Amino acid sequence: MATPGADSATTAGEPPEFIEVGDTATPEEASEPEDWDARSSTSTSLASGIQRHAFANGRRYHAYRDGRYPIPNDETEQNREDMKHAMVLELSDGKLFHAPIGDHPQKIIDLGTGTGIWAMEVGDQYPGAEVTGADLSPIQPDWIPPNVRFIVDDVEDEWLFDKDFDFIHMRNLATWVHNLPKLLERCFANLKPGAWVETQDFNSNVNCDDGTMPDDWALIKFWALLHEAMLKLNVDIRVAPQIGELMEQAGFVNVRKTAYKVPIGTWPRNNILNLVGEYMRTIMEDLLGAAASKPLKTLGMTDTEIQVFLVSVRSALRDRNVHAYGTYYSWVGQKPLDA
Repeated sequence: MATPGADSATTAGEPPEFIEVGDTATPEEASEPEDWDARSSTSTSLASGIQRHAFANGRRYHAYRDGRYPIPNDETEQNREDMKHAMVLELSDGKLFHAPIGDHPQKIIDLGTGTGIWAMEVGDQYPGAEVTGADLSPIQPDWIPPNVRFIVDDVEDEWLFDKDFDFIHMRNLATWVHNLPKLLERCFANLKPGAWVETQDFNSNVNCDDGTMPDDWALIKFWALLHEAMLKLNVDIRVAPQIGELMEQAGFVNVRKTAYKVPIGTWPRNNILNLVGEYMRTIMEDLLGAAASKPLKTLGMTDTEIQVFLVSVRSALRDRNVHAYGTYYSWVGQKPLDA
């Protein structure tokens, strides 16, 4: 699949050309959190932070920099974030990241750490490294590995935390920030020479290879409306294919892309992709409520209009006859040794 705006970057991996369709339906049951792939160990208390939240439309949001990020931070959203983590591990054969950071990184930061699950697992993998997770929301657990810490901060502001990182990681963040070029420039400035940055993001779109997806399919319209709504909030949720180009503009070299097809639903024959598809469908179903709470209202839609529309989207997500998929991008870039 073509990747607009990234021709100058090296492609390390492309999605498989075709996902084989299964013969029989898988029971349409949502995965439970206890069934997800959780691999973290915990041992040390989390330092106190800004323990405040804001509430709107029946959902809970971050209070620090209130309104910066329009998606909730409540238990429903935290479960969705942890399910995304489990899904990405299945998709990438257990890889927490793609950047070649070596065996002994000293300082790692996870921007937009969310529940902190990635930071904790990396802390376990590299016990000699100092791992920091930064987020607007104080939703991380109280017990964490001894080499991991969490801070409440807005990564789009000037960074007040330590600098000279060996690895800067952000997952599902680059497509939700207001000024990605500026954030990448800040990453460049705060990396050691030769160190790496990595972004991982969905393209917030839907594709199909076998003609089973109607042009007026409800999920196509949902992504189009959410994209329009987020543009009104100065956020481009479809920037993922262009991140490599933005990395190069920020000064990074050795920019490489790995892309994965992410089936939506349990239609694939392959067992792993079937599980990934179940995860993705559930992730999308939970996103609908989050989108209805704030973003879609920027388009002037009433609550009734939103709920009626989302009924059709939920039905589309359960339609196993449509073999749709999204694309998940990992981009890595290196700060030059002489920078």
